[in-house]
Amino acid sequence: MRRAIFPGSFDPLTLGHHDIIKRGITLFDELIIAIGVNADKKYMFSLEERMGFIEAAFVNESKIKVQTYEGLTVDFCKKVDADFILRGLRNPGDFEFEKAIAHTNRSLTEIETVFLLTASGKSFISSSIVRDVIRNGGDYTGLVPTTVIVK
Repeated sequence: MRRAIFPGSFDPLTLGHHDIIKRGITLFDELIIAIGVNADKKYMFSLEERMGFIEAAFVNESKIKVQTYEGLTVDFCKKVDADFILRGLRNPGDFEFEKAIAHTNRSLTEIETVFLLTASGKSFISSSIVRDVIRNGGDYTGLVPTTVIVK
């Protein structure tokens, strides 16, 4: 089985994430959306809300699982028997950042990182931009799947 993880905080899930996930499931037998938990980080949405957004967005996709993890991503990969890490790239800055992480992960283990370019119409979207729009009362609905609902 070709199992990959797609790690992130997903605070919140964006249309960019959604694009990478939908395209990623064509490459793997199973894709685990791995929500990283960092006790030092302030999240806008609770872990339960973030899991709910993702599970609702992919409710009819049997190849997708949603799990949480703490610690090193490569350790989580070993725990769930994943040989691949899927990452999305929006711009050259993402590439430089992700390349350094991929090289580090590769030096720690045999896990391969697979990069997909985010669709051009979604490459400007980031979770931090979405959070800023939400904080300032803007219309965020064109940036996230319909399953992301702000209370």
